[in-house]
Amino acid sequence: MLSIRNFSKSYKGGKKAVDSLNLDINSGDIFGFIGHNGAGKTTTIRAIVGVLDFEEGDILIDGVSIKKDPVSCKRITAYIPDNPDLYDHLTGIGYLNFIADIYEVDKDEREKSIVKYAEALELTANLGDSISSYSHGMKQKLAIISALIHKPKLLVLDEPFVGLDPKATLTLRNIMVELCNSGSAIFFSTHVLLVAEKLCNKIGIIKDGRLVAYGPTQEVKGDSSLEDVFMELIETDK
Repeated sequence: MLSIRNFSKSYKGGKKAVDSLNLDINSGDIFGFIGHNGAGKTTTIRAIVGVLDFEEGDILIDGVSIKKDPVSCKRITAYIPDNPDLYDHLTGIGYLNFIADIYEVDKDEREKSIVKYAEALELTANLGDSISSYSHGMKQKLAIISALIHKPKLLVLDEPFVGLDPKATLTLRNIMVELCNSGSAIFFSTHVLLVAEKLCNKIGIIKDGRLVAYGPTQEVKGDSSLEDVFMELIETDK
């Protein structure tokens, strides 16, 4: 579903934020992308979803290059950034219908999705309110619902659990599992290593722009915890 091929990205000064990254994420995978601040996680995510241009390598979504045909890729992808930038002048339901219109989701399907996920995330009572009145956690919940409304084949999330209370965090984890069981794939970054260890069937650890561990979660962590493996990898100079 997602193939990253020799992807590199450099910023001013020539330093590579990401250096020759190669990854394969299949339908049904929940992939956890882990690294310290500045390791290259957000740069990679922004390139995957077509927000950030790049010159080296390629990124394929369901076999289609994000560089050559970004619109086709975005039709089957959903992206939730770490700090959702929503339209504060709209109501919650107005925003969800706006997103559904963009993805051409018919009335019946959008209503089913909105009812299902708004109830699960306990946002139903607030959908008629202006987004400007929402807390950060409520905005995060609305962004999650909007990302799911067109049933994406690839869901990309950057620190999705930030701002969510424990109950909403558990609900989102269950939604992620349900989505992958239906054939979608999930790529997400997180600093919550315990959640990643329990939720993900595949893990990638990035350090200073380079992938230092990658594979099935059990193989990456072995007999240790994911936290122990991560700390060992980022502290070594090898």
